[in-house]
Amino acid sequence: MTNKAERKEHPISMRLPEADVAMIDRAAGLRGRSRTDFVREAAVRAAEDVLMENRLIRMSPDGFSEFMAALSGPASPVPEMVELAKRPSPWEPGYIAKR
Repeated sequence: MTNKAERKEHPISMRLPEADVAMIDRAAGLRGRSRTDFVREAAVRAAEDVLMENRLIRMSPDGFSEFMAALSGPASPVPEMVELAKRPSPWEPGYIAKR
C-alpha cells in the first residue's frame, strides 16, 4: 500500500509583458524577495482585501440597534488625535522635527 503525500503547492502560470516582469523584479529586489515570493504575497494580500470588502456581517436586531445608536451618537474627541491635528505639517513654518 502506498501513502500519497498531499500536495502543498499548486503552480500558477502567467504571461506578462516584459515591462511588467521588469518592474516586479525590481520591486522584489528592493524588498530582498524572489519574484515568486513577491508576486505570491501581493496576490494573497489583494485576495484578502477583496474577501474582507465582501464579508457579510451578521447581528441580531438588538445588536444592530445598538450599533446604529453608537454611530448616530455624538463623537468623543480622542486626545492623541486632537494633539496630532494641532501640530504643524512638515511643510509649514514652525515645524520642528522630533527625534
